[in-house]
Amino acid sequence: MTQQAEASRPQIPLQDRLRQLLDGPTALDKRALLGTLYAEVNRREAVAYAAGWNDALATVRRGPRRTEDA
Repeated sequence: MTQQAEASRPQIPLQDRLRQLLDGPTALDKRALLGTLYAEVNRREAVAYAAGWNDALATVRRGPRRTEDA
């Protein structure tokens, strides 16, 4: 899935996602749990970073706002 598609996908709050991972149907050992948590946080960070760039690019495309000094 592309980052743009991921950014448009509804997100559950991080706390709820972490709870799902911790209370999941299968118990994970410490290494697997840490790896899963790291991947989830890393994915969300990448989506947030891409969203920030998309906002910045949209602002640049609109051009600078002109202020009129009278």
